[in-house]
Amino acid sequence: MRIISGKYKGRRLSPPKNLPVRPTTDMAKESLFNIINNNYYWEGLSVLDLFSGTGNIAIEFASRGVQKITVVDRNPSCIKYISSINQEFDANFNIHKTDVYKFLKTAIGPYKLIFADPPYDFEQEKFETIIDQVFDRNLLMKEGVLVVEHSKHTELDKHPYFKFDKRYGGNVFSFFAYEDL
Repeated sequence: MRIISGKYKGRRLSPPKNLPVRPTTDMAKESLFNIINNNYYWEGLSVLDLFSGTGNIAIEFASRGVQKITVVDRNPSCIKYISSINQEFDANFNIHKTDVYKFLKTAIGPYKLIFADPPYDFEQEKFETIIDQVFDRNLLMKEGVLVVEHSKHTELDKHPYFKFDKRYGGNVFSFFAYEDL
């Protein structure tokens, strides 16, 4: 994994091999950040990274100048690695070692951008619960966006806040918002 752009561009991340994660590929990550780059200014952006895993997405935001980044993962090894890259890059992450669903029940927003990358083998209902909690609890700013990464076998386009999706091989990024993007 490499950092695609920003002040840490080109630096490689080398997470331990035993982490129970499926990191977003560099190609898919670059495409995602191109979409975000066309719609938002990095400075002043507040980001929530759910199921953060290696912190790959969070550090990409930090590299581009985002100062307010909250990461959530329940796996102790993932949190340990995220903490190490937080220190290495002086990223100032707000790190939460907890279950995402518990976090969403008590989280205080709003965030401009929320990224969720749950395990691809989650049931449809679990994906929908994440989306519902974000909107029901007003965790997203009115002009913000929720991006959910999932496999091509999960269909989220029936949700009322669904706007569009982008597909990259077996990866899909579904975008949700209050307003049209």
